[in-house]
Amino acid sequence: MDKIYVTGMEFWGYHGVFPEENKLGQRFRADVTLNVSLKKAGKTDNLDYSVNYADIYNACKIVMEGEPVKLIETLAEKISASILGSFLSVQSCTVKIIKPDPPIPGHYDFVAIEITRERGE
Repeated sequence: MDKIYVTGMEFWGYHGVFPEENKLGQRFRADVTLNVSLKKAGKTDNLDYSVNYADIYNACKIVMEGEPVKLIETLAEKISASILGSFLSVQSCTVKIIKPDPPIPGHYDFVAIEITRERGE
């Protein structure tokens, strides 16, 4: 299966378990990998047979900048459901949510989760 990568997307959201996260907000990053056949797009040079990267970004933005949730796992589930529900040519997707600078004493890099979901699950 062919792949489309949309990586390094950055958003501001109010997600988290702690009240400060919900009040102050923080940066989040997302990477998405789509498994989709790109053969017809490559042969015809026609975007109609691919997936528009801007549309994927917007699907992620709606979730990431939308209603606050406690867990980044929930964000990943919502994004994968949106992509699989909206882009019928996508057979499966992998969504990675990165939380830079998590509120963990002594931890200054990031935490992340990654899920893969397939059409029909």
